[in-house]
Order: sequence, then structure tokens, then C-alpha cells
Amino acid sequence: MNRRTMTSMTAAAVAVLALLTGGAPAGADHAERVILLPGATSAEGIASGPGSTFYAGDLFSGDIYRGDVRKGTAAKFIDNAPGRNAVGLRVDLDDGLLFVAGGFTGQGYVYDTDTGATVEVYQFSTAASVINDVAVTSDGAWFTNSLAGELYFVPVVDGEPGPFTVLDLSGPAADTSGEFNNNGIQATADGSSLIVAHSAQGALNLVDPDTGASSTVAGVSLESVDGILLEGRTVYAVQNGLGQVVQVRLSGKLDSGTVIKVITSELFAVPTTVARFGDLLAAVNAHFDTGFPPTSPTYEVVVVDR
Repeated sequence: MNRRTMTSMTAAAVAVLALLTGGAPAGADHAERVILLPGATSAEGIASGPGSTFYAGDLFSGDIYRGDVRKGTAAKFIDNAPGRNAVGLRVDLDDGLLFVAGGFTGQGYVYDTDTGATVEVYQFSTAASVINDVAVTSDGAWFTNSLAGELYFVPVVDGEPGPFTVLDLSGPAADTSGEFNNNGIQATADGSSLIVAHSAQGALNLVDPDTGASSTVAGVSLESVDGILLEGRTVYAVQNGLGQVVQVRLSGKLDSGTVIKVITSELFAVPTTVARFGDLLAAVNAHFDTGFPPTSPTYEVVVVDR
């Protein structure tokens, strides 16, 4: 999440509304489509589940939706009581757990992906916080806080989440001078390195999960970077203020990168996070162009070719 308030609805939002009411925007690619999150009052995070299943969050209500990218359907899966937020989210497929960043509450949540039951609630911080995104590894889950130079790690042992620990950051990832700082986060397959998107810097930072030391990934400038997705040495990064997703190819040491593709759509209306499903990408429209909190009449997932 990276707030970007504008004064009026953009053409992208108009295109989304047209499609939802039966019209298709001129020139749209045949693969592009919208999946409505019925009844949502805001939106921010998305994560892939098994097969073509996705999970998406209602930012300010904390509710969770579950849908199918191939079928183009979605329905509310977890109906939370007031008081929770849902920002970035990730699925631990092996353990059947859904990890959700709790935004302004300073909390993180763990849900059962079969039943939707709350497994754990973590109070990462009681200070002003934006628990913004989460990355899942084979050992547990890492959470970012956009207002503090620290990460939070929740271990998972034998399928059970344990007590969290705090990792203090140093280097560029410790910078909290911006309105929104550390945001999207991903881990390498072996968990030995973390990639953290820093919204205020417009940068990707490489973080050592053992020491908290960080360095900037050279050659990559990403204005208003939000959620990210890491697959091998490829990063998909959402630039919410620009309404696009960029594909970045990292070096073997992950210390430098090159933007190799920019993905745009008339259906994007301030996308914030992205998930991949084979040859498709699915991004959430947060509609922050309508205000913060947003006031759009609909919230949706946009599916595009990657």
C-alpha cells in the first residue's frame, strides 16, 4: 500500500466501471478481464492459492475474498468483525495458512485456508504502524512495517505458527523518512535473502534476514513501488501511482537489475499488488484515485497477460 490521492476519477476507473456494467473498453486485449469483489468497500492485497485460486483483502474491513482466476469468480470467504485491516497477504500452501498484514492496527493475522478460522493474531507494534506486506518462506513469514525500520518474522514449525521476533534493519532499508517506506516484500526460494520494496525511495533493497543489513539493488528505479512478486530472478513490481506493473530481471547475486517489460491496462485503477497464475497476472485495483479511504462503488481484480 502506498497512498496516492488524486482529485478525480481516472480514465482507468471509468473503463473498469464500463466493463462491470457490460461494456468493454476499446482496444482492450482479449485476455484482460475484471473479477468483481462483491460487496467490498476497499481492496489492496492479492495472493495465489492452489491452482487458479486467489485470495484478496478488503483493506479497511479486514475481510478476505476467495476466487478463481480462470473462472472469473469471487466471493467473501472470511467476514471479520470491525477492527481489522487486510493489506498484503500470502499463502503457505504446505501448511494451509493465509498470512495477512494488518495495516494500521500494527497487527498480523494467520487464517486457516480451509475453514477461514483465525489461527493467530500478532501485535507486532503498538506505535503508529502500517504493517504492509508479507513474504512466506519454508520456515515462516516476514512482515514489513512502512513506518519503522524493522521486519517481523513468524516461524512455522510442524504447521503451527510460533512467537514472532523483530529484525532491526540497517542501511537503506532502515530509512523511515518518507510517508510510506518499506512496503512489498519477497524472499528467495531458499529464504537466504529478502527483497524489500521501498516506496519513498522508489527502490528495491536486498536484506540479509540474519543481520538486517541491506543494500540497494542497482539499476532499478521504481517510482511509487508497492507490492512485488519474486520468481527466481524475476521481480514483478506494481507502481501504483503510474498504474502499471513492471518486470525486472535481477543479476545472479540479486544486487542489480534491469526493467525488461512494462505491463499496462486500461482496466488498472491504482493497482497495488500482484499475483501470477501461469501466463496470467492478477492485480488488485485499490482506487486510491478516489480518496483515502477510497470511495469507489466497486473493487476488483484485473487479470492481464504477463
